Amino acid sequence: MAQDPSARTGTKHDAVDATSKQKLTPVVDFVAGTIAGIAGLIVGYPLDTVKVRFQSATTSSKYRSILHALATIVKEESVRGLFKGITSPMAACALMNGLVFASYGFLMRVQLAEPTDEPTLGQIALAGAGCGIVTSVVTCPSELIKIRQQLVLAAGRQPSAIRVASRIFRTSGIAGLFRGWGSTAWRDMGYGTYFATYEGACRLLKPAQPAASIDHASLTAEVEKDAQELSWPRLMAAGGVAGVTGWASTFAFDVVKTRVQSTSRSDAGPYKTTWSTIRHSYRAEGARVFFVGLWPTVVRAVPVNAVTFLAFELSAKVLSSL
Repeated sequence: MAQDPSARTGTKHDAVDATSKQKLTPVVDFVAGTIAGIAGLIVGYPLDTVKVRFQSATTSSKYRSILHALATIVKEESVRGLFKGITSPMAACALMNGLVFASYGFLMRVQLAEPTDEPTLGQIALAGAGCGIVTSVVTCPSELIKIRQQLVLAAGRQPSAIRVASRIFRTSGIAGLFRGWGSTAWRDMGYGTYFATYEGACRLLKPAQPAASIDHASLTAEVEKDAQELSWPRLMAAGGVAGVTGWASTFAFDVVKTRVQSTSRSDAGPYKTTWSTIRHSYRAEGARVFFVGLWPTVVRAVPVNAVTFLAFELSAKVLSSL
């Protein structure tokens, strides 16, 4: 997935202030969710850069550990090196947020006889996986540009996102910007595991209460209900567990995606397609290669969740008062 799942969706488990019980409008919820997603992206981005460096076949042997990678990047490329390529996913954050809301709601409505019916965890997983496929149309070119920038090891002036995109378009056309879409879509189907795990955790942690009518096709309505029934520590625990399981379920495709997108089709060698990358990587490095970079991804889930929650609450309060 593009970022930590909690940061990418922006609002699935970002709580409304339970003490003020303020009612969020869809506009406030969307804007606050986008701001929260950007805040989470900034906080977790250095570890994303480390993850990409671990996953790329050309740089994986350069670093011994997370701390060694962070120190080496800062030493050789300055602190700015940790944030190479951040503008591309940041620019796509609002569109991503909108696509998650719209596609999840549509796919849930298709499955439910009535919007107020309680969905099964299987239905939630299907809606989440489906919205992951939809959002991959945005995340694929965004992450392609990001990865090309993150893998520039030299210090000093770096190519901008627009320049990288223009270069790809000139050499490979529009199809070049969607290199690695297949593996991106497979990875982003992890939204299904994320949403189902989050909802399952919330149901386990909620105190027993009479069933209430709620529009389950709306992420906004579900989040408001969760925020009113669960304490912040429980909400964050549910989000953290969901983030880890969401990533772990499809992480192998994130490794494949990085290897495909770090090369152009003309000089890709064994990394031309998703299947050829899987086959070559397994033969050369064994099954463990598909979990390279998982640890920094898991580690970053903690600060990303915390900052996303805080940014959402503060943004919602300010926007609701306007």
